[in-house]
Amino acid sequence: MKETGLKNKVVIVTGASAGIGRATAHRFAQEGCRIGAWDVNETAAPALLEGLKSAGGEAIFRRVDVTDTAAVEAAVQEVVERWGRVDVLVNNAGITHDAQIVKWQEGAVASTMTEEAFDTVIAVNLKGVFLCTRAVIPHMIKAGSGVILNASSVVGLYGNFGQTNYASTKAGVIAMTRTWARELGRYSIRVNAVAPGFIATEMVRAMPEKVIQSMVSHTPLGRMGDPEDIANAYVWLASDAATYIHGAVLSVDGGIVLGT
Repeated sequence: MKETGLKNKVVIVTGASAGIGRATAHRFAQEGCRIGAWDVNETAAPALLEGLKSAGGEAIFRRVDVTDTAAVEAAVQEVVERWGRVDVLVNNAGITHDAQIVKWQEGAVASTMTEEAFDTVIAVNLKGVFLCTRAVIPHMIKAGSGVILNASSVVGLYGNFGQTNYASTKAGVIAMTRTWARELGRYSIRVNAVAPGFIATEMVRAMPEKVIQSMVSHTPLGRMGDPEDIANAYVWLASDAATYIHGAVLSVDGGIVLGT
């Protein structure tokens, strides 16, 4: 079996404190990578760093709001000063703030999606991906290689009830991925996206059981995915096994599209 070629690679993972981000940082640590773990949640940092070290990686944590240009650029510089380069960026950080664009009840408007809810999700999920990627590209160009991996979603491909803002960002991430693939391939920088289906993160497990069962019923494999399923996809796309994969959107969804 071909080696992944990831040992000692420098990997930035945004939204690394929980869920898919934590699982992704852990999988790269298992490959012997050096990890810049970013999140707005500092509480989980000590346990995260200990876990990454135990898994076989070297890691630093920094509190980073991916919507803050100065914070992003300073965090990238910290990684470069410590390890000399950035080999892989995983744009995982994201939020939801769900609501129908207009909820109509008994002949009148009951509620709407607020501008604040729309703008906040756009800022984190779309602008944040832009800012992080823009900050690492010069370092990758100088190195003559790099991998950028973006978190999309099946809702970015097919839409989802009550998620105008979230689905828009995930569709936008796909457009960014394909645009950057055209722009950056000449520098041997590969850009791909992963589109998860329903994944059993802490946030999802806290949902009402009826909602969870509805998710499962729409997934032909009959279960939600684990965060590790997505982490494995990121590691594969970053590895030497995927050196000709570029501008792709990899759905990791248990066949959910077939069940909708």
